[in-house]
Formats: sequence, structure tokens, C-alpha cells
Amino acid sequence: MIVESLTGKRILITGATGFLGTALVERLLRCIPECELVLMVRPGRHGATERVKRDILRNEAFKQLRVACSQTDETFEETIKRRIHAVAGDVSIDGLGLDSAGRDLLASCDIAIHAAATVSFDSALDDAVEVNLLGPKRIADVLREVCSPAHLVCVSTCYVAGNQRGAAYEQLITESPFFVKVDWQYEVTCARQARNNAEQNSRLPKRLASFKAQARRELGAAGRPALANKTESLRQRWVKDTMVKAGRARASSLGYPDAYAFTKALGEQALIETRDGLPISIVRPSIIESALVEPRPGWIRGFRMAEPVIAAYARGLLKEFPGVPEGIIDVVPVDLVVSAILAVAARGPLHTGPDVTQIASGSINPLKYAQLVDLVRNWFIKHPVYDEHDQPISVPEWSFPGRGRVTKQLKKVQLLLETADRVLTLLPLRGRYAEMSVNLDEQRALLERAKEYVELYGAYAECEAIYQLDRLMELWETLDSEDRANFCFHPSVINWSNYVQNIHLPSMVVQARLKMTANTHSKKSHSHTDRRRLQVMSPQRHLAVFDLENTLIASNVVASYAWLATRELDDLERVVFTIKALKEIPRLLALDRKDRSDFLRYFYRRFEKAPVDLIATECREMLSDLLIKKSFPQGLRRVREHRQAGHTTLLITGALDFVVEPLRPLFNHVIAAEMDVKDGCYNGHLLSAPPTGESRYQVLLEFARDHNCDLRESVAYADSTSDLPMLEAVGFPVAVNPEIKLASLARRRGWLIENWSTSAGTPNKLIPLAPRQKHRTCHS
Repeated sequence: MIVESLTGKRILITGATGFLGTALVERLLRCIPECELVLMVRPGRHGATERVKRDILRNEAFKQLRVACSQTDETFEETIKRRIHAVAGDVSIDGLGLDSAGRDLLASCDIAIHAAATVSFDSALDDAVEVNLLGPKRIADVLREVCSPAHLVCVSTCYVAGNQRGAAYEQLITESPFFVKVDWQYEVTCARQARNNAEQNSRLPKRLASFKAQARRELGAAGRPALANKTESLRQRWVKDTMVKAGRARASSLGYPDAYAFTKALGEQALIETRDGLPISIVRPSIIESALVEPRPGWIRGFRMAEPVIAAYARGLLKEFPGVPEGIIDVVPVDLVVSAILAVAARGPLHTGPDVTQIASGSINPLKYAQLVDLVRNWFIKHPVYDEHDQPISVPEWSFPGRGRVTKQLKKVQLLLETADRVLTLLPLRGRYAEMSVNLDEQRALLERAKEYVELYGAYAECEAIYQLDRLMELWETLDSEDRANFCFHPSVINWSNYVQNIHLPSMVVQARLKMTANTHSKKSHSHTDRRRLQVMSPQRHLAVFDLENTLIASNVVASYAWLATRELDDLERVVFTIKALKEIPRLLALDRKDRSDFLRYFYRRFEKAPVDLIATECREMLSDLLIKKSFPQGLRRVREHRQAGHTTLLITGALDFVVEPLRPLFNHVIAAEMDVKDGCYNGHLLSAPPTGESRYQVLLEFARDHNCDLRESVAYADSTSDLPMLEAVGFPVAVNPEIKLASLARRRGWLIENWSTSAGTPNKLIPLAPRQKHRTCHS
């Protein structure tokens, strides 16, 4: 019945880039001969056709079809070109954003399967309204406008019934429309107004100031463009979070677990009220999970509802999770859902009232929450996840507390981590010591994620609803034996122990990229750091640009000045100088953190009246007494390796040019701060902005342009977030002995991190003093 009814039909599918949509496309192409598919997708940057190829057809789900095509006279590509029509459209826009050709294609369709949805459980309220509530209505409106004869099959969800507690088998959730007692049109208006209000509130002066302050806390003196981009990113995140909270609050007020279920319920209501004679069927799957059989056992696309929670449990992040042990987790494999949808499409619409078919398992083949937990725990006991130290993670015995208790416990731990993080952030930690703060930050992020899982999925774990499947079983009875074999959707075929432990979990750990084996020394594989080093040193690199302070040497402009300023001071004068310098350090650090360029201009005033010739002589002596002693041998070696590899090497530093002049032979090019000269002495004023922060980025751009270097094939080494503009400008950034903020950012972005140190026995004086000389070089 199914094959005969759908063969030769032209079928519109929305949401084809999603999990369910991709499975629908694959099954129709493979199992329904000569049907044609019209795939409506948002075009993106490359157009609808290219997006269909890239985001749908390259998926592993189509492996069977590719093999089948290889055994015929028609290639896979030829089959796709003949049977698929890509249309640029967007269900969040009135009229779907279709051009005339797209409208003509929709007019020619016999069946429309609307699977597009915002399926995230933490969707912004207005996004969910535009897609989930208005999307089905917009599809129906256009089908009527183009006079299409299509039967519209709309994919909804069983959870339109809302949160249900204490349900019994004789109190099943029926296959009938659920009309929420609210005006869906007014809900649309209010959701849009909520977005406008959030945007306006995000621009209030006090709130913008708080975003700016947070950006500076996270990035430090990263320069105006980086701080501005971060500030705007924080503002946009605040707006999104505000809309997510608005969605949860509105959904909860009406008895729904989240904005997804709430807007799906209103979407059904809007569609039924406005269909105006259009033939429609509504199918309501429960929680859709990995495939039982087709296109292969365990096939899944993206993280579904259960995967984040299971992965967090396997990693030892979640010790307990809310839920009712006797409750039913209503899960259905994606291939059973696809089969049921195609059966509904083949049957056509019912004319005895609203046509609603629920696709679930709980009333026929229930999976109890406690049973699922036991299956998962036992599997991970046999197949543990390994931590970063290659030790197996022991999974706890799961308890079943309420959401409130779990959330309270997580908040307590989160508060402790935040306090520790704030303390460490105040300390001037670098390199390996900064990793302590980075690790704390990662733990805090994991904890926040666990808290989100509890908030997002806890209501589903506590739901005790059981869904009526009368229509689904009536449909099953109409199928012949061939259809039942090829398009099986009967829930009783699922063996939960086999499905969870032999099909779903083995696939899930691959999808989640969980570490399931310990690394061994016998494995000839490179670590992430080794791979990044190989990429950095590739002959294809054009330019290697280096910062100086804390990147190549464990010194700074204050240390260089102190060395020069104490050349001829006697012992008492040196004590006075040192005390004065130590007292000034907190103020200098504060100025440096606020703005590196302003700090350098202020500090370099001290070189006023310093004789140019004498400074040049003493800087050559300072090279061996201070700079070389304070250098990082691994860093200097890396500079030489880049030159040997044929890369252009460039030092860009805010240090004064006469200080770094002795280092010039090490590099192909050196760009440093330059000071004006008057009557043979430096006057304490810079000739131009020192090359730090934004200025360093601009200098790098100009150098790359003048020397024909592709920054995408270049490397940059630096230690601070003030160097972020330069690091982000190249294709291969390297964080060297990074401060806390840069260490955290580099870890998140997967950058190479190098921790270089001085030679053993190197003096570690905060204020280095020079050997005494007869001349006064600088005024203290």
C-alpha cells in the first residue's frame, strides 16, 4: 500500500537538514521508486541546491543508496539531479520567502511533509513562535494560495499535552487536538513585543556599561575592536537569554515543560483554525532517538534529548538527576517515526474530524525510567569513559531526587568554584600556573551545563504521561505483510535492553566523542599539541611574528629601565631606587591593565635627557647581562627553526627600539617603539603609537601587505589578551606562557599553548639591578 500510493508522487519536505527530515529524504529516495522530492531549505550563503548537497546528501545515512546506485546504470549524482528539486524558503517568514519558481514547484506537489521546527528545548520565545507556531500555518497558506492539491502532513509532538503527573493506563493522552485556552494570535504579538523590549532594555546605559565591564574582565586590555565585539556579543547573549527565560516562564504558566512544546501546541491550534478546507494530518512523535534498523542501527544526527544527560553522567558530571523511577521515558527510534509518517501520507487524510496520529511506545512497550538508568549504568560500568589522565571514570549509582534538590546542590558547588576563580583571577599567574584557573573555569562551565540539563530535561524525566495509539494501531492493521516488513512502526518490535546497550549507546559515545579507550605509549599518534606544532612549522607558513615580553624573555620594560637606571648608583641609592620602584608597581600594573599604550607613553617619559650614544652602548651590555639570561631557550630556538624552515620572522614589540636593537640579528625584521631625539638625547616622547594591541594589529596588516604574506598561512606568538587582535589575525595563533584570560580563551579555541621557561639557575629578581658604572644613563 505505501509503495504503490507514493510511487510517482512529488513530495514537499521542510526541515530536511534536520535529524527526522534527513531520515525521511533517505527512506523516500531508497524505498519509493520514482517519487520526486521538493526540499525547501534556507539557502544560506551558497544557495539552496548547494546546501542540500552539503548538509543533507553528504550524510552517512545515504551510504545504502550510494551502494545501490553503483550497481545500476545511473550514478548517485544523476539520481539526485533527477529526483530532487531544491527550493530556497524559510518557514519563519510570511509567504515563506519563495520566488515564482519556488511557488510553481509547491503548486505541483501531491504531498507536503512539514518537519521543520525549532527543536531546541531552550529556544527563544519569539524564535519558537515564528517557526513552531506560525510555520505550519504559513505552509498551509502558501499551499492554498498556489492552489496545490497537496495533503499536508504536519509533524508535531506528543508533548503538546503538557506536563502530566500521575497518569494511568486508563487515562491515556488522546489523539485529539489540544486547544490551549489562549489567543494564539495575541501570543504572537506579545512574543514579538517581548523581543523589542529585550532589545531596548539591553541598550540602557547601565546595562551597556555592565557588558563593557564584563568584556574587559574577560579580555583585559585586548584593544578597542576586540572589546567592542565582545561587548556586543554579551549584549546579544543577554537578549537571547532574556527571550529563553520568557519562553520558559510563559510555557510553565500554562503547564508546558518549555517553549518548544508550548509553541507546538499553539501551532496545531493555529493550523486547524485556519486550514480552510486544506486536507491535513498531524503526527505526534514522542522523544525521537537513534535508528533501530534504518538507515543503519544507531544512526543519529546531532544530539537529541537523552544524549547530553547520558554523556554528562558517563563523564561523572551528573551524580543524580530528577525523575520518577516508575515513570515512562517515551522513546521511539527515528526509523519507526519515518515509517509511520509515510504510512499516514500514503493513506491520505481522514475526513471524520481532526486527523491526529501519535507515534510513541509507552502504552504498548513501556521503557521505565529506572530501567533506562540501570541499562545505561551497567553499560558504562563495562565500557567506561576515560578522563584526561587516562583513568576510567566510575559512574555513580543514580538516585531519583526532585529537580529543586539537584538544582540547589549544583548551585552550591558552582558558588564555590566561582569564588575560587575570582581569587585566582586577581593573581598574576601565567603559563602552567594559569592552567589552574583555566581548569576551574572549565569545571564551572561543565557545572553550568549540568544545571541547564536539569532545567531543560528534568520536566520530561518527571512526566508520567501515556499516549493513546489507537490511530497508529488502526493504521498498522491496514498494512500488508510486505509493508509491515519494510515500513515497520509497531512499538513492540523494540527490545529495550538490546536497543539501549547494543545499538543506541555504542552510537551515542561516537557521536558525543567520548574517550572510550586509554592512550597507550605504543600508539603512534600525535597529541593535539604535537599536531598543532607540526601545523605551525609547516613549510607552507609565510610569516612567524613574535611578541617579546613574557613570550621570548621573562622581562619587561620596567626591568630594562631599572637595569639602565642603576648603572652608576651606589648601594644606598640602589636601595632607595628599589623601594621607590616596588611602591610604584601596583599603580603601574593598574595602568598597564587599563591601556598598554597609555602605560608605555607614561613610563617612557623617564628616558628624557638620556644620551643616545651611551644608551646604545649600555643596551649592548644589557643583552648579555639581562636579556639573554632572562630569555626562554625554547623560544629563541623556535625563532631559528622558523627561519630555517624558510618563514619570514618578525618581532613586533612595544619595547623601545634601542633596547631590542641587540636582538635584531635573530629576526628578519624588527618593529619596535621609537623615541624622538633632541640634541643627542632622547626627549621621552614616542614618534608614533607604540605597536601594542590594536596598533600592533595594524602594523602586522601593513607588513603582510608590503611583504606579500598571507596571514591565513602565518603564525603569531604572544602571551596576553592585549595581543588578541594580532593572534586573531593569523591562521595559527600560539599562546606562550599565557596569562589567565588568554589561557582560557586559547583552550576554548583549540590554539597551541606553549609553556617556555628560562634556563635553570636564572636569577628571578623583580627589580634587576645593573653592574655599577661610572656614567649616569637615565634619571630615576
